[in-house]
Amino acid sequence: MSDDSHVHCGTSIHQPAECADGQHQGGPLDLTSLRESVAQAVRDVKSKTPLAQSFTNFVTINLVANAQLAAGGTAAMSFLPDDVIDTAAISGADYINVGTLLPFYKDALPQIARAFHKNGHRWVLDPVAAGIGKTRTEILRAFRAAPPTVVRGNASEIIALATMWGLISPDEASRPAGVESVDDVDAAVGPAKKLAQFLADAAPEHQAAVAVSGAVDLVTDGVQVYRLPGGSALMAKITGAGCSLGGVTATYLAVAEPLTAALAASLLYNRAGEIAEAKAEGPGSFQVHLLDALWNLTPEQVAGSPITVE
Repeated sequence: MSDDSHVHCGTSIHQPAECADGQHQGGPLDLTSLRESVAQAVRDVKSKTPLAQSFTNFVTINLVANAQLAAGGTAAMSFLPDDVIDTAAISGADYINVGTLLPFYKDALPQIARAFHKNGHRWVLDPVAAGIGKTRTEILRAFRAAPPTVVRGNASEIIALATMWGLISPDEASRPAGVESVDDVDAAVGPAKKLAQFLADAAPEHQAAVAVSGAVDLVTDGVQVYRLPGGSALMAKITGAGCSLGGVTATYLAVAEPLTAALAASLLYNRAGEIAEAKAEGPGSFQVHLLDALWNLTPEQVAGSPITVE
């Protein structure tokens, strides 16, 4: 875990809030304000219990819903396009996960995305196993015309999605890897930034974010890159850790702007994973302790987590 009393900028270490001359990639960097925004997002979710509905992986749907509830939000799960579109009128944000597909998803998911785009509705995409299978690829390509507000995935999924959308050349892409990443997070920095820039250009408020899960998580708004150390290796030993993180990201997106939402969810999961691992005897008890930690972590604990800025 990095020393959180400092921010890393390039090859130099400086006190929080400034890098070099106080500017970072075209604008001032204020880490204190960023932490305050994260803490407020956690606070708002716990006090307002926002609804974030999900059209998600049916293998992991139970953990997604329970994680959203444990974080302080409200869950609604559906696989009916008209149901999802109608419910979006009262949900703060939505979540789409393409991890397990049925034939009708090919038409249903693009239909939902188009409705969200038309209504300016915020949503989170988890492009699980991007690059595998014709149907999944067609669905993910269709989202380019009606893109999400936040994308969350592993490095290989982010690279594959950026390639599908023509944001990077195929020469920069790796081979698809199913649900596991064959790329480290460093390989996804450029694709993630380009993807976030594309999402921001398409968003009504011109704000978006991409979160890349890995040994050290990465979150970017297309300009700045944030590294978030921590978490637990046991996350990979339960089904649905990443899926539930996507759902919780949508929960935070219901009350906060995209960058704050993506950071808050990833930081929450890193701290919760560490706490759960310290108490667990294996994957089964880890999942139980993970949900308890999501429930018990305070806004200050989440916002005070290590953040490295580059």
